Amino acid sequence: MNCPIIDCHCHVYPEKIAEKAVESIGAFYDIEMTFDGKYSTLIKSMEKNGVSHGIVFSVATTPHQVHSINSFIAETVRNSGGKLSGLGTLHPDSADIEKDVEEIISLGLKGVKLHPDFQKFRIDAPECEKIYALCEGRLPVLLHTGDTRFDFSNPENVVPVLEKYKNLTVIGAHFGGWSCWKKAAQMLHGYENFYVDCSSTFHWLPSEQVKELIRIYGADKVLFGTDFPMWSHEKELESFLKMYLTSEEEKKILYENAVKLFSL
Repeated sequence: MNCPIIDCHCHVYPEKIAEKAVESIGAFYDIEMTFDGKYSTLIKSMEKNGVSHGIVFSVATTPHQVHSINSFIAETVRNSGGKLSGLGTLHPDSADIEKDVEEIISLGLKGVKLHPDFQKFRIDAPECEKIYALCEGRLPVLLHTGDTRFDFSNPENVVPVLEKYKNLTVIGAHFGGWSCWKKAAQMLHGYENFYVDCSSTFHWLPSEQVKELIRIYGADKVLFGTDFPMWSHEKELESFLKMYLTSEEEKKILYENAVKLFSL
């Protein structure tokens, strides 16, 4: 592996709420979390494992959290010494989504992260259309996608967005469909404006199945991500390298695709 590594999927939280936030996520998915969700912990793990850059974000579960979270992410990026870039958050019930989008851009954030299962909206809901229209051609949108326990973010809800907003860059986390990976790949591969990341997948699928997903979507459509603080950089990179992709595929997934999508 002869290229820099960019982790495109990192959740971070303010010091005073980080442990509580991580505990809540662990309970939601019924898993044991690896790290505490603090910025300092992320940087240490990146440095230890040769990760040169990280994309960080958090999610607003209510509209009034949008400004404070975006300000926190922007401050975290500024304090990182160039090691981090950030994505903003939006909420469909915000009183002024246009103002929120302009703030994300003015803060120098590189895109938007939405988590429909946490934020309690369907990806294709009418109230989300303003978000997509305002981001189209301006900000890539990283969506949590997939959870068979709910009907917010599954692949069939992603398709209408991709077809209506053809100039909107959409990144489907967890290969486009956590817990429904095969269905997601069947429904979502081939869309010009759709990308995926590989976060929170190696824990559940064997390497050969993950490799098959990469080949279905194409290596130029896949980003590396760990879902920090859920999993460790060490184990995620180990699982990634065990797939024995070509050096060209590794470079695209670990570095080149992220540089292109997020204008790094």
